[in-house]
Amino acid sequence: MRKVYIGDFKILEDGRKEILEILDSGRISEGVKTRAFEKEFANFIGTKFSIALNSGTSALIAGLESLKHLDDNVKPKTKVITSPLNYIATCNSIVVSGFEPVFVDVDKHTFVITPENIKACLEENDNYSIILPIHQMGYSCDMDEINRIAKEYGLRVLEDSAQASGTTYKGKRTGSLSDLSAFSFYIAHNIQAGEMGAITTDNSEINRLVNKIKTHGRMCDCFICTRMNGKCPKLDDHKGEDDFDPRFTHDIIGYNFKITEIQAALGLSQLRRVDEIIRKRQENVKYLNEGLEKFSGVLQLPIFSKDVSYLAYPIVIKKPNLISRKKLRRDLESLGVETRPLFGCIPTRQPAYSHLKSKYLGKLPNAEYSGLNGFYIGCHQYLTKEDLDYVIKQFQEILGPITN
Repeated sequence: MRKVYIGDFKILEDGRKEILEILDSGRISEGVKTRAFEKEFANFIGTKFSIALNSGTSALIAGLESLKHLDDNVKPKTKVITSPLNYIATCNSIVVSGFEPVFVDVDKHTFVITPENIKACLEENDNYSIILPIHQMGYSCDMDEINRIAKEYGLRVLEDSAQASGTTYKGKRTGSLSDLSAFSFYIAHNIQAGEMGAITTDNSEINRLVNKIKTHGRMCDCFICTRMNGKCPKLDDHKGEDDFDPRFTHDIIGYNFKITEIQAALGLSQLRRVDEIIRKRQENVKYLNEGLEKFSGVLQLPIFSKDVSYLAYPIVIKKPNLISRKKLRRDLESLGVETRPLFGCIPTRQPAYSHLKSKYLGKLPNAEYSGLNGFYIGCHQYLTKEDLDYVIKQFQEILGPITN
């Protein structure tokens, strides 16, 4: 039986060569490969700066923490507007950073929060500091309107672009449309490095702060230590007589969010072929849409756009009375087509946030419906035409008898 997976990862020859060079060099921790990845990724997104971190979750936490130091209005216990329909990492990052997540409903076709819902939320409550829009499944939020609202209310904007590396909005890449953005290069994402994340920004102070936060808040500003070359700007500036070492002096509280050179090498290998990756995923979405169009009365198929860098192929069951998500997913899995649920509405469905259920029940209808009836399958660049035809055939086998 053929197996069609949500994602796949292949280390190609250039990546293998770079990894062997790293192993032979004896330098595994952050160095020249990391700096090269940061430069190339910033160029790809269209920002002045990019900072590599060990995961997308770390990028979110470091980004939120940097805003606390940057803006006096961004304080612990203030509210952050975000999406209820997403992987739980974003919400968890808000909470562990000391903020209160506030959820607004999503568009039922693109799964992203809307300016109208954000505006309505702000008019009802106060004590907000950040809007954290999520570019879900590769679909971009309406960033012009979100930025306009943020400016009107004096709020910061942090994009979650974890699922949208390469998506464009009005000619610009997501991740370049706000104060800063967080990315993930998890194994199933558009750009893959196993485990890695990044922050992108045009703000030099955010760049400086995130680089400090990811290294335990140490005083050093050097991205690669130059002490072995007999140079240290912080030592040169220090006038005291004590045995001062800026590598072990910390002026803000931070974390260990550094990466390895191997992760950076894998990321660089992917960036060299990123246009091909995006194009192939788009072609696969278009092909699946054409093959599954006959079931559009039962299934909401993804909107196709050449502006979208697709994380996966999301489907929402429009007529759960004909077939439940549970049955359709189980049948597909039994036939070798891997699936994942569309996350679920966080405040009403996630046990970790059960204390919010009564507050939000019935108030997020689109997120609730998509979370209960939505799922996704793979559209990644390694799928062949035979894989896609096999997927279409299995949908026909399952849905044909109940739709004819």
